[in-house]
Amino acid sequence: MEYYLGIDIGTSTAKIIVINEEGIVVNCCEQEYQYSQPKHGWKEIWPEVWVKAVKAGMAELLSGIERSHVKAIGVSGQMHTTVFLDYSGIPIRPAIMWNDVRTKEYFPELKTALKQEDTKAISKIISTGSPAVNLLWLKEHEEEAFKKLGKFLIGPDYLVYYLTGCYSTDYCQASTSSLYNTEDCSWSETMMKLIGLSEEMYPPIKGSQEIVGNLRKEIQEELGLSPDVKVIAGTGDNSAAAISTGSLQYGYPVLSIGTSGVLILPRGKEKADSKGKEILFSLDGKDIICMTQGVVQSAGGSYEWYVRKILGISDFNSLMADVDVSELGNKQLLFYPHLTGDKTIYADSSLRGAFIGLEMNDLKEDLAVAVMEGVCFAVKQLIQEMGLSTETLEELMVTGGGANSKVWMQIMADVLNVRIVQLDGNEGVSYGAAVLAKNALKGNHEISPGTGTEVSTRNHFDPRRLNVERYQRKYEQYLRIHNAIQKIF
Repeated sequence: MEYYLGIDIGTSTAKIIVINEEGIVVNCCEQEYQYSQPKHGWKEIWPEVWVKAVKAGMAELLSGIERSHVKAIGVSGQMHTTVFLDYSGIPIRPAIMWNDVRTKEYFPELKTALKQEDTKAISKIISTGSPAVNLLWLKEHEEEAFKKLGKFLIGPDYLVYYLTGCYSTDYCQASTSSLYNTEDCSWSETMMKLIGLSEEMYPPIKGSQEIVGNLRKEIQEELGLSPDVKVIAGTGDNSAAAISTGSLQYGYPVLSIGTSGVLILPRGKEKADSKGKEILFSLDGKDIICMTQGVVQSAGGSYEWYVRKILGISDFNSLMADVDVSELGNKQLLFYPHLTGDKTIYADSSLRGAFIGLEMNDLKEDLAVAVMEGVCFAVKQLIQEMGLSTETLEELMVTGGGANSKVWMQIMADVLNVRIVQLDGNEGVSYGAAVLAKNALKGNHEISPGTGTEVSTRNHFDPRRLNVERYQRKYEQYLRIHNAIQKIF
């Protein structure tokens, strides 16, 4: 039996999975780590933290299988996070993460500068935490470090480099970097000049299933793996999730509720003026397709903030045990979930959250439900801003940690007035990366239902008429919060 590994470098956790040649999960594990916040709004991590977590996880996973049968490794993970390497490939400083907001003051001037013809598309998507502004910040604030810059990589691309000694990125990571022209599929010369980068500093762009190289001898010996183990270029977490959830293969939208809430529309935008970020994706580096992505920056992150940081509870589900779903939508309490700003709807990194309408008899469970409702309202607004009509949307596939909550999924069905389908089994990012690795060696380079394994579902939640009406009234109130907060602050 052959085995394939999938690695997901998340914001605070490395998830690793082993599948066999039939796509069945053999084993999986998680390794947690922490990023640093040296200043307000800063979020950084040394790439070596990822390496240590992944090596520990791989040693754990491989202990139960025949290591000589491992054939390939796929890597995925957080998009945008920028790794800065010197000319010998050693990190110069900690990577600046996707959710870092130190560059927010750049944007009024930067967006004006990017409104010329060849960078109009970039001006619409450039945001805090993106590689373009992270590199610009390095140039303007750490001049000596910028002088040492020999190559930059994006998030999980560093792990591919560590495993193989070869530089690469894929079309997903490149197209969302704000350094790339999606229309002519090339790095933007305007951005190159604006930041002061040379062509040598950019990683080569490959198809996600293209083989970058074999495992370095040092890694082979340390983990007891064969010299023939291949490592593919891999892709960003949202593209990997689009593979594992069937979104790319079957053409339906998928909502992932992790730290952020990510909506992927594989068929592109329905309206020319709709919002969202175009993501390019290619398996072989030749045939390139386009998806559209929209984000609620703090989705599961809002719930984690409230439950773990405010209440000090580690079991997220215990708080919902006594919630009466028939009473959902009755309270006037509202939660605004933009705790870490917004990138798609308002493109405002300074936007913040709020509880509104608190009463003396509100309990901790009431606030938890309000957080869930607020995220659902934000998702509804995101869907509308991206040009996807809820009237034509028969059902929405949902995955990620937030999808495990039955209460949350029922709220989502009532707020959106569509059937919500919980995806089951192997819909994670690490599974998508493993499938790409398997297909790379099997020669399957087409986006089709056969790209992954059969997608299974766990449960579905239908909207309830009375609750739909309740939540429509609350949603109309929710939409007024933005202007009120803008006036207050």
